[in-house]
Amino acid sequence: MLRIRHEVNGGPEVLFAEEVDRPEADAGEVLIRVEAVGVTLPTVRKVREGNEPIPFGGEIAGEIVALGAGVTAFGVGDRVTGLCFADAYAEFAVLNAAMASRIPDGATAVEAVALVRSGLVARGAYEAARTGPGESVLVTAAASGVGTLALQYARAGGAARVAAAVSSADKADFVRGLGADEVVLYEEADWGAPYDVVLDGVGGDLLGPAVRALETGGRLVAFSSGGGTVEAYELLVRGASMIGFQMRAIAAGKRELYDRWLSELWQMRDTGILRTAVHEEIPLVDAARAHTLIEQRRNLGKVVLVP
Repeated sequence: MLRIRHEVNGGPEVLFAEEVDRPEADAGEVLIRVEAVGVTLPTVRKVREGNEPIPFGGEIAGEIVALGAGVTAFGVGDRVTGLCFADAYAEFAVLNAAMASRIPDGATAVEAVALVRSGLVARGAYEAARTGPGESVLVTAAASGVGTLALQYARAGGAARVAAAVSSADKADFVRGLGADEVVLYEEADWGAPYDVVLDGVGGDLLGPAVRALETGGRLVAFSSGGGTVEAYELLVRGASMIGFQMRAIAAGKRELYDRWLSELWQMRDTGILRTAVHEEIPLVDAARAHTLIEQRRNLGKVVLVP
């Protein structure tokens, strides 16, 4: 089978394709014939900034072709999606059965990859902020896979004002089409009137302006892998708070809540409340081009690899 990996850290040019044996499902795992792989900023950053090469993890979707010992919740032929922790950029991948969920009839693998993980992160970040109807919400990385869904959650949740922070002006029409009332650029000194909630998917140097964009008593939810530092004084003078959110904690420790959010996510998609945005479906062998799109912040929605 075909697999993408890297032997040194660096830019997209370090990625290469190789032929390897198909993996086998161990106890509690399922083997997937992969139909779609989501490319995320955290993965791109690990290739560029990591201390050593690591197997690619990522969101995958496809058909189960083999079951490991003890797996009873699924059968061969079931179509599922889930988060794979190693060797996701491949034609076949192993998925922990506990991390898998069924793809409803009528939905494609690409839709599943664009909706499920990104939608759960968007929902979780929105909930973590304790956002109430009538409040104002700013979403950074608003044109990303998570950002596009966070904008829609804010609109569906009754926000009085929804703003999108993006890297370039050519993304303005795109994010307005997903529910943004206002668009701000990262480089602008003034991000507009203060916001009750900021959902930040970028981190790093953007944390400072994101905190300064908060209203008195506002909440910033940081859910990116970008790290960054916040001056305590900036929170103090606004009576504001900063909250960290990671979806893995919900998936591992609050499975009932995770399953409920997942069910609601598909319902919102079916009723048109949420729309997935896919920038491009790119052949697996062109994974370097997918990483380039993410690094250059040119994507409008999810970038998906298709074996």
